[in-house]
Amino acid sequence: MEELVGVIAKALVDHPEDVAVRTVEKDHLIVYELSVHPDDVGKVIGKQGRIAKALRTVVTSAAVKSDKRVTVDILS
Repeated sequence: MEELVGVIAKALVDHPEDVAVRTVEKDHLIVYELSVHPDDVGKVIGKQGRIAKALRTVVTSAAVKSDKRVTVDILS
């Protein structure tokens, strides 16, 4: 899943070498922290958050078989 988030993010940004994904696991929650170059934050979020919402939807759909909730946080 971490690789999926990274591949999608690298396709969106101008600085793909600065894309990093970190996984943080809590009780019933998995958080994928996506870190990108400060100039690329707007491209990952998109107009009115549409790209970020789509990315979260893809990750949630891919993780439907696990018993944990999954989310993506975007860091600069």
